[in-house]
Amino acid sequence: MALENKLGLQSSADLAREEERISKKKALELFETGALDRLEAGKFSSLRAIHKFLFDDIYDFAGELRTVNIAKGNFRFAPVMYLQAALDSIDKMPQSTFDEIIEKYVEMNVAHPFREGNGRSTRIWVDCILKAELHKVIDWSKVDKEDYLLAMERSPIKDIEIKHILKAALTDEVDSREVYMKGIDHSYYYEGYMAFKSEEL
Repeated sequence: MALENKLGLQSSADLAREEERISKKKALELFETGALDRLEAGKFSSLRAIHKFLFDDIYDFAGELRTVNIAKGNFRFAPVMYLQAALDSIDKMPQSTFDEIIEKYVEMNVAHPFREGNGRSTRIWVDCILKAELHKVIDWSKVDKEDYLLAMERSPIKDIEIKHILKAALTDEVDSREVYMKGIDHSYYYEGYMAFKSEEL
């Protein structure tokens, strides 16, 4: 069964295809209008704005905090009752070095503030921080999908692996449309749709 959506789609596969098409188009619009550069890098309010823009045509909950506990495989994301406190804490985390930025990214992934679409939104969000602070972004085409997923799963316990993977993919091509679009590319955000699909608890 598909998540309830504005498109009236009942099939998860159909919804995934439409999500990809619409969110890619919206993400490109975010980039080309310069809207991302006007957001405050590293703040949850900016992540919320990104999520709302990407998914407002698809879900009623676009930009809204989730109200259910969710898990992906054996990993449980932040419980709803602690979610706002976690986000307040993440907002205050430093972000002046690469290590600090990735630590912030890891914590936002653990928070997983939205019901769906966290990966896409948060990859754009972390690139906004890297661009603002270090004048770098991640070239996601240089990140192996399986290595990335496994490293992200382990990152709350040990983040050295995800730092190594992402550092190796840094580029100073911060204004490249092609590099930017890799962050929301199908091969990354699909993330094994059936195997890794977030489940309500």
